[in-house]
Amino acid sequence: MESVTIKDIARICGVGVSTVSRALNDHPDINPETKEMIKRVIAEHHYIPNNSARNLKRMESNTIAVLMKGITNPFFHGMIKVLEREVERKKYSFILQHVDEEADELTVALELEKEKKPCGIIFLGGAIGHTEAALKQLNTPFVLCTIGLGQGIEKSLYSSVSIDDVKEAQEMVSYLIEMGHRRIAFVAAREDDTAIGRMRLDGYRSALESHGIPFDEGLVLYPEKGDNPYTMENGYHVVKKFLESGKDATAFFVVSDNTAFGVCKAVADMGKRVPQDYSVAGFDGIQMGDYYCPSLTTMKQPCDEMAKEAVEILFDLIEGRSGNRHRIFPAELVKRESVRRI
Repeated sequence: MESVTIKDIARICGVGVSTVSRALNDHPDINPETKEMIKRVIAEHHYIPNNSARNLKRMESNTIAVLMKGITNPFFHGMIKVLEREVERKKYSFILQHVDEEADELTVALELEKEKKPCGIIFLGGAIGHTEAALKQLNTPFVLCTIGLGQGIEKSLYSSVSIDDVKEAQEMVSYLIEMGHRRIAFVAAREDDTAIGRMRLDGYRSALESHGIPFDEGLVLYPEKGDNPYTMENGYHVVKKFLESGKDATAFFVVSDNTAFGVCKAVADMGKRVPQDYSVAGFDGIQMGDYYCPSLTTMKQPCDEMAKEAVEILFDLIEGRSGNRHRIFPAELVKRESVRRI
């Protein structure tokens, strides 16, 4: 297929090349509707911006690509450092490709492969709804890191390194229930999420049901349309709106630590305190949670070990030492100051 240029995108959208460029760079001086239209056309035509194409052309045959979906989540930032160190230790070069929240990471990977194949790919974050047909299109060895795929997908088609998000979320909510909480709100990912947000919601529901607590849809706090659920801003806005509405809970289980910090700020701005008025529990175990005030109760993922394992599995695939395999790590419930017994 002939490559699409920025001029082609401009022609299809009926705008100038400079307008397309501003949309690509998220320049504030562009109409939001126009920017959304341009990004939609870019996704539909699998356009790779010139700077990305130039980077790809510089890739050597011993390059490992990491595709990161979830740029705002600090949890991934620590993993990137470990992945880069481990890849370079094996005398390979490293390239990091950010994947937009709305983009399909497999489509991005196929574009990478089409331009100039890297030796291997690590997907950091992403969806679980990929089909076997889509996976079979990718000819480069790859590992899914921090997430596996759903039931019904042949496990011999891919490798993965993850935790059991359903089980670990269930453990966190069970802990909150053991601390006396029954009105537990869940600050969730998007309603149509098919990745870790969905699994953590499933764990939340499962814990409630196993303790005889009816599931209340009104206690699931989804982000506003277009908002990134894994940001402090989202945690702040959805919980402030919830508290202002007159609804109530005694605890908030939050889809990520980063989002939980925004939840704590919302509680404070409403004249309340954590944990005296509301307990807050996060997920991921990022370093900031230990130094936040109050320190954040969380489900800590072993990010260093997971990153190292992803690299080892990938190089075993590249060098033909093994076929696809899967590793599930346990997470650790870290009990800190943000949760109290009631």
